[in-house]
Amino acid sequence: MSFVADLRVVLQGRDFRRLFGTRLVSQFSDGIFQFGVLGFAFFNPESQTTALGVAAGLAVLLLPYSVLGPFVGVFIDRWSRRQILMIAPIVRGGLLLGAAALVAADVPDPVFYVAALAVLGVNRFFLAALGASLPHVVPRDRLMAANAVTPTSGTVVTFVGVGAGFLLRGLFGSGDAGVALLLATSGVVFGFSALIARTMERSLLGPVHDPDRPQTREALRNVVAGLADGARHLVGHRVAAATMGAMAAHRFFYGMATALGIILYRYYFTDGDPEAALSGASLVVATSGVGYFLAVIITPYATERFTITRWVPMALVAAGLLAGVLVAPFQEWGLPVAGFVLGLAGQSVKICADTTVQRDLDDAYLGRAFSVYDMLFNGMYVLAAALSAAILPANGKSYTAVVIITAGYLLSALAYAMITRSREPVSR
Repeated sequence: MSFVADLRVVLQGRDFRRLFGTRLVSQFSDGIFQFGVLGFAFFNPESQTTALGVAAGLAVLLLPYSVLGPFVGVFIDRWSRRQILMIAPIVRGGLLLGAAALVAADVPDPVFYVAALAVLGVNRFFLAALGASLPHVVPRDRLMAANAVTPTSGTVVTFVGVGAGFLLRGLFGSGDAGVALLLATSGVVFGFSALIARTMERSLLGPVHDPDRPQTREALRNVVAGLADGARHLVGHRVAAATMGAMAAHRFFYGMATALGIILYRYYFTDGDPEAALSGASLVVATSGVGYFLAVIITPYATERFTITRWVPMALVAAGLLAGVLVAPFQEWGLPVAGFVLGLAGQSVKICADTTVQRDLDDAYLGRAFSVYDMLFNGMYVLAAALSAAILPANGKSYTAVVIITAGYLLSALAYAMITRSREPVSR
């Protein structure tokens, strides 16, 4: 299994272990925080959940990554990254304690969402600093292995954090006081990542001083122009652009499926019982996590056997057909299986998108291309939730939504196949 082999290799480095530990603790805390926000927004027995509320909750969780993403690099290339990894957890912990106090005080939901956005904004800087620090703790010949294992491990630990949040909710209670305690717990756990970061030398993680680097104000002005330049370069590479487009399409229809599933569990399957709804939705999250992890194992072998340009439409077709078959009966058993299918297919497409962008684009454009990537990855998900708010009925049972999801995946697969069909060599 290449994942295990890669992990063994990179864990031999002491500095990598410290940075890796910082990531794992922080993303475990993220899982608890995300569960707390989702529980407050969607499964709080003291409030009603609507499709519009689902869209708002998902926007809170994801928009900071889309809006701030392109700009954070300006600062992490100028500030001590080790100091960011030390200070950000303290700031985030303080914000989480403040958010917990707001929930306990029963403030209006928009006030809580503003606090949550601030927490996630700080977290965006933290994660970007982690990514930029990696080349400083791993030899060049092990960088590919480190890039393979760190995001996957972080995602798995986030799912574990979600599970821990579920267990803690049973201990703390499901009301506002319970949510407040979850948020406070997340803040305390996140603080431990600062203690791990403190064990590294201040200069270890960079950035390297560059006297020719543009001033911060000029660099910020250049971000928008850089995004446009990166997008133009990306469009000139057909396979990479098409595969990123396939990833964006998946995120849109996966976002619709998420909103559909939340409302179905909240009302259609459970008659409005928030605890039963949360248990059902948590099972879907768990099966999706299994699908994500299996994609890491399966995708390298599948792309070797079929090539990327064939595997991507196969994954999209499987996602569309199986999701439609599993969800259309509107039986509770179908959603966890659909979650597994969409997790496996979607992560497969994402891995292919990562690979083609890194392989095909010039190195000088990679940062800008991945900024476009991040905006699409999160923005399409939020856009889908907004569309769901417009079309979903109060109980969530919508054949229209199922048809859109199924047809959308199939049409995306067809478009991808047509775009990548050319006289270029078949991409692996």
